[in-house]
Amino acid sequence: MKTHIILYVADQTRSSEFYSTVLGAEPTLNVPGMTEFELGSDTVLGLMPEAGAMRMFGDTIDVPPPAGRSPRAELYLLMDHPENYHERAIAAGGRELSAVQDRDWGHAVGYTIDPDGYVIAFARQINEA
Repeated sequence: MKTHIILYVADQTRSSEFYSTVLGAEPTLNVPGMTEFELGSDTVLGLMPEAGAMRMFGDTIDVPPPAGRSPRAELYLLMDHPENYHERAIAAGGRELSAVQDRDWGHAVGYTIDPDGYVIAFARQINEA
């Protein structure tokens, strides 16, 4: 099974540039209406403009509220060297919520919020669960 995680974003170009910088990778797909990044062999991160979602679903959904201090969802990425990704996210326009630090569930994790209000957790395992 391959998993696609789709984030609805206000500005596809801005979000594509942000995630390209943060992930240190070019999108595998970048067309009007969808940008995709391979996060692993079985996971794809997609960025779809909110306007496209509204066209697709019509009046069955509400217009998303603008990004603010209230997060929309969390993308938890387990990786080597989360500090590097966390720093790139801040440099690319994300807002730091918490520096990378050891957590009681066995991961070192830093939290950033992207321009659309999605929390990104950059983590590495520090001990066996």
